[in-house]
Amino acid sequence: MKNKIFIAICFALSALFFSCKKYLDVNPKSSISEDELFQSEAGFNQALTGVYSQMASRSLYGDNLSMGFVSALAQNYAVSGSGVTFVETRALNYTSGEVVNFTNSIWNVSYSAIAGANKVIINSEKQKNVLSTSSYALVRGEALGLRAYLHFELLRMFGPEYAAGAQLKAIPYKTTVDQFANVPSTTAEVVALALKDLEEAERLLKDKDPIQQTTPGRRIKMNYYAVKALEARIKLYAGDKPGALAAAQIVVNSAKFPFVTANAAKAAAGLRDRLYLTEEVFCIRVRDLVDWADPGYFRFNGSTSRTLTRSTANFNTLYEASSTDIRYLYRIEQDGGSPYPSKFWQTYQYNTLDSNRLDQHVPLIRLSEMYYILAEAAPTVSEGVNYLNVVRQNRSLAPLANTITATALTNEITKEYQKEFYAEGQLFYYYKRKNIVRPQFMTANIPLSKYVLPIPQTELEFNPNY
Repeated sequence: MKNKIFIAICFALSALFFSCKKYLDVNPKSSISEDELFQSEAGFNQALTGVYSQMASRSLYGDNLSMGFVSALAQNYAVSGSGVTFVETRALNYTSGEVVNFTNSIWNVSYSAIAGANKVIINSEKQKNVLSTSSYALVRGEALGLRAYLHFELLRMFGPEYAAGAQLKAIPYKTTVDQFANVPSTTAEVVALALKDLEEAERLLKDKDPIQQTTPGRRIKMNYYAVKALEARIKLYAGDKPGALAAAQIVVNSAKFPFVTANAAKAAAGLRDRLYLTEEVFCIRVRDLVDWADPGYFRFNGSTSRTLTRSTANFNTLYEASSTDIRYLYRIEQDGGSPYPSKFWQTYQYNTLDSNRLDQHVPLIRLSEMYYILAEAAPTVSEGVNYLNVVRQNRSLAPLANTITATALTNEITKEYQKEFYAEGQLFYYYKRKNIVRPQFMTANIPLSKYVLPIPQTELEFNPNY
């Protein structure tokens, strides 16, 4: 057990090296030592690619933390039957082997990716002389942003809700690469450390990130606006509404991420933008997404109970039987005579830049979330309604009256999270932050303790500091 973190650190670099032994001990043509890796700008970029590759794996955002496990926790799917994937997850049975396997994988691979980011951060100072000023800013800024992102994701899953648990132990915030057990930081400490990383990342990226001058092809990287968007997300989580408002406004006011056009959203099947790619502030490229998402998860295979969907009646409830909402009309599609969420149905256009491909992206932060944050954090209900209406009108919904009550606005924001982030892994965390005891499609209240996933037993055995 005491070697667990060390093993995880080696695994963090598995995308770059054949094995931990080769990485540490030998120097064949097909491998490279750590010292050699960070002797060039290309080596730093290669190390960062390894971090992104782990984030794109099925253990993290390729599946578990997007369309799979976390979406099943949020009751996005009506899977049923003995042995069917996500049945125990949907039931919030955290002692089941299914859930334990998912949480173990999420924990281990997340900390492996964090170790990889830490390697980049540490060596960006030790080997600063091999980087140009711009490359130093980009490499270090991205790595700091990724470290903050990954820790915050672990906090949202394994830590207590902020308002009641700010001073409770949550997760270790790892800034070193070693085999030692860290005392878990409190929820408030994790937030503070993540914001500190983002502050430095913002300073580094603000004037150096090409996204400031050119098209937003860097949406597949931890870019300057992704840093600000993550800051907005974290500050809202921590109850800092003015801070969240200010950070979200920077993303919105940049005009770098235009809403999908109606023509793109409803185009012919082979050309349709089901991901609303232009709106993605930060997304991860998952090159083999087709292997499990389409047809595995979201296509008819003889029984809707074994795939990731819900009934027509459920989708009518989710989208309020809208006759205009483009998310309902063009992203809930028929396959085998049954409705399916088609967000991840594969669409590939030849002669398209990799950053603009529609078949290999998983969204991590959207423009719409920034508007939802603005709506929730606005000083007045009327202002909040106006922000929410921007998204509604871009989804072809009628605007809400700005005379509605604060409670009504909160209810409408909840509906928007349910519609917008279906199969994207964000809804469960919204429910947790808002202490919602009856998530949509659940037939009974759940204890709020269900929003805190158990720390993996292997971590508890290794780390006596919990």
